[in-house]
Amino acid sequence: MIYMDAAATAPPRQNVLDVINPLLTRDFGNPASLHESGQQAKRANDWARTQVAGQLGVAAQEVYFTSGGTEGANAAVIGAALANPRGRVVVCSSVEHPAVMEACKYLVEFHGFEHRIIPVTGTGLVDLKAAGELIDTDVAVVSVMAVNNEVGTIQPVAAVAELVHEAGALMHTDAVQGAGWIDLKPLCAAVDALSISGHKIGGLKGSGAMYLSAKHRFVPLLQGGGQQGGMRSGTENPAAAVGIAVALQAATAQREAGLGANFGPYLIERILKELNAKHPGSVQLTGDPVRRVGGIVSFVFPQTAGETVLIELARKGILCSSGSACAAGSTELSAVLTAMGYDEQLAHTALRLSFTRTAKENEISQVASAVVSCVSGLLG
Repeated sequence: MIYMDAAATAPPRQNVLDVINPLLTRDFGNPASLHESGQQAKRANDWARTQVAGQLGVAAQEVYFTSGGTEGANAAVIGAALANPRGRVVVCSSVEHPAVMEACKYLVEFHGFEHRIIPVTGTGLVDLKAAGELIDTDVAVVSVMAVNNEVGTIQPVAAVAELVHEAGALMHTDAVQGAGWIDLKPLCAAVDALSISGHKIGGLKGSGAMYLSAKHRFVPLLQGGGQQGGMRSGTENPAAAVGIAVALQAATAQREAGLGANFGPYLIERILKELNAKHPGSVQLTGDPVRRVGGIVSFVFPQTAGETVLIELARKGILCSSGSACAAGSTELSAVLTAMGYDEQLAHTALRLSFTRTAKENEISQVASAVVSCVSGLLG
C-alpha cells in the first residue's frame, strides 16, 4: 500500500505522538486550574502558542488554537465581517474550500451580506483584474486561499491583500495546504488573518491554529468561559496545541531543507511524457504549471471515463483521490475544476496525488509507473 492522499490527511508524526503522550496520561489537568497538573498543562499550552507564533512571525497573543481549518476560516471570515460596521460585502475566490465558501453564504443568509466571487484562470489563479473591480469600499473581508487543495496552485495572496487594504477591508487566507510547503511568515505579514490545520502537517485531527491581527477587531464565534483572551472560549487542549506546534516546526525544517521538493515535478514530468508518448492527448496537468506546491499533483484523462483511473490505482494498492475529501462523502463534481473551466465529463476523470515531504523516492517512482500502466491499460 502506498498512501498518496496527504492533502486529505497526513499521518501523525512520531515526534508529535511522543511529545503529547505525557499530556494525555500524566499532565492532563485543565490549564485553567491552579494545581500543579493544571499549571503543567498551562505551561505546555503557553509553550505551544509561543512556538506557533515564532513559525508565523507574529506575536503570541495573536495566535489562537482551534479545532481545525474549518473553525479557523469561519472564525476569521465571520468574525471580521461582523466586527466591521462599514462593509456589508464579503468576497472570496471561486476555488475556495467549503469552509470559506459556506461561511460567506452564512453571512448572506443570516446577516444580510452580499457575496462577491473572484473568478480564476484556467490554471486556478485568481484573476487580479477582476479582483480589483470587485473589491471596493463596501467590502468588509476578503478570503483567498494560499494553496488550492485540489490542484496545488499557489495564489498571489500578497497582491490581493494590497487591493483589500487599499479598500479598507480585512484579508484572510486559508493556509491549510500551504503549511509545510510555503513560508507562512510573508503571508502573515501581508494579511490580517490566517488559518491552518494540524492533521494536514502531521499533527492531530481536530486541531488547528489561527492568526488574528491585534490591530483589528474580530467578533468571537464561541461564547463561554473567555479562554484564549475571550476570542475562542472552551477548555483548552494542550495536547492538540503542542501537537500542531511540533508538527509545524518539523514541517518548516523539512521545507527549509528542501526535503521532497523534487517529488511533484518528477511525477508531472514522467506521467506527462510517458503517457503522451504512448497515447497522445491522454493526460493533462491541472493547476498552474509554475506557481504550484510540490506536494499536490493533479491530472485529468480526456480519453478515459469517470473515475476508472482512480479505481485501477486502488486495485494496485495506491491510495489517492479525485479531489477534496472535505465534503462529507460527496460525489458531486469538483467545484474547483468547474470554476477553472473543465466540463463535467473531463472533471470526473480527475486524479489527485498528494504526499508529505517524507515520502520515499521508490514509492514516488512506483506511483508514476502505476499511473502510466493503469491509463495505458484502460486505453489498450
